[in-house]
Amino acid sequence: MWLIVGLGNPGGRYVQTRHNIGFAVVELLAERHRLELRGKRANSLVGEGQIAGQRVALVQPQTYMNLSGQAVSALRSWYKIEPARELLVIYDDMDLPFGRLRFRERGSGGTHNGMRSIIGQLGTNEFPRLRIGIGQPPGKMDAAAYVLSRFSPEEQSQLSELLDRAADSLELMLREGLTTAMNRYNPT
Repeated sequence: MWLIVGLGNPGGRYVQTRHNIGFAVVELLAERHRLELRGKRANSLVGEGQIAGQRVALVQPQTYMNLSGQAVSALRSWYKIEPARELLVIYDDMDLPFGRLRFRERGSGGTHNGMRSIIGQLGTNEFPRLRIGIGQPPGKMDAAAYVLSRFSPEEQSQLSELLDRAADSLELMLREGLTTAMNRYNPT
């Protein structure tokens, strides 16, 4: 079983913000595969089902970003999964240009508080992730304010295509493996 976790913050105030792009990808996957994100487990919305022949639990932690690790750790125990083989986290990344996707097999949390929380709670950074580029803040804008802001009109016009590519990449990863998805979607 795959635990696919999209990071974000709960509540209408954060809908369509850069920091919630992980939530948006999980919502799109749920819609495509007719899975409902309504089950409440470990302070998360969970939708269980099949994607590309794999059992999955799509997850939106409701802990707020900085405490995402609490939900992921509890879900890891509930589903009895091995993070290195059965967990994938989707999150926004300011170090990638807007629209760029990058799969990684492992790595640090960098400056992303949600990822740092997950790594801290799991005690490992050995799990796959899909980083989605949101670009750098303009000028001297505070990074926290930037990730909590909405996409620009230009970005908004490209967002649907970006979410589709991200969902496509995850379906490929589930069907053909992480290496195939990395080869197809990671920039060269």
